[in-house]
Amino acid sequence: MVWGQDQPIMLTNPSFEGKPAQGGNDGRFNLPGWSNCGAPNETPPDIHPVVGGSFQVAQTPHDGNSYLGMVVRDNNTWETVSQRLESPIVAGKCYDFSIDISRSENYLSPSISDSSLIVHYSVPARLRIWGGNGLCGKVELLGETSVIHHTRWLTYPFKFTPEKTHNYIVLEAYYNTPNSNGNILLDNASPIFPVTCEVEKPQAPEKKEKILGELDRKNLKKGQTIRIEQLYFKADSASITEASYPVLQEIYEFLASNPDVVVEIGGHTNSIPSHDYCDRLSTARAKAISEYLIQEGIPKERLQYKGYGKREPVETNKTDVGRKRNQRVEIKILGFDG
Repeated sequence: MVWGQDQPIMLTNPSFEGKPAQGGNDGRFNLPGWSNCGAPNETPPDIHPVVGGSFQVAQTPHDGNSYLGMVVRDNNTWETVSQRLESPIVAGKCYDFSIDISRSENYLSPSISDSSLIVHYSVPARLRIWGGNGLCGKVELLGETSVIHHTRWLTYPFKFTPEKTHNYIVLEAYYNTPNSNGNILLDNASPIFPVTCEVEKPQAPEKKEKILGELDRKNLKKGQTIRIEQLYFKADSASITEASYPVLQEIYEFLASNPDVVVEIGGHTNSIPSHDYCDRLSTARAKAISEYLIQEGIPKERLQYKGYGKREPVETNKTDVGRKRNQRVEIKILGFDG
């Protein structure tokens, strides 16, 4: 990397250090260096971790002693923070920036309209970064993450070349699926580093080996069934593990690029539990995959799901290997008229 001559732009309190507290109904937001820019009738962002708090947000800070939690809500509001930069980011110049991001599986908070109602802000959301020329003013979108599914801390790098000069930075939690309750966690923001703008020669993208080689449009037929490999759930549940996201992303990309394809997601189990249990578990797992794809943007009209229980084994249930093969989720091609 070739560095420019300009000095890094240092953020105030980049690690979101403050006294852990739930954003209060009075709108007060006590995080040094940062201002609340959310909806005026909603609570401000939260500072974690709150020991013994009702949130049930359990992540350890990735840097320092606290981090910022921001939510999106099903009433079309979302949380945002902003600060004035010590020097502007200049139009036409190039910059590097990074920030650590996570998501909490649990994020419980009372509804502002009914304190007896506990809302679970668990749907994955994304981070958007804006430049502006006034506190909370969003003028130019500088960067945006993909959907934050993971619950461990990961560093997200950004490169941006603003078209306008900005004196403020705005960090915004935003929807993946509109009108849903979700969260993101932020920690350890870097300085904004000016860098030399380099024109890189385009390189041919590396050909990524597919997990589901059978999921090839030119070879698909109506009624064809494909086993979803490298798909994992927590034991005896429909909770998808992080190791499953590569194959789920592959399925999403296939459906997104083939908008006429209609599929069924079918869940199957082995023969050990009862029929009732197997039916419920296989249906829940098929539904979880369908809901993930809908959340990513696939129209629900193109997705069906069904639990087959233990009625359609592909191997003997008398061996461990056979039982593992029978416990599966499949994609069935229903048609090409989506």
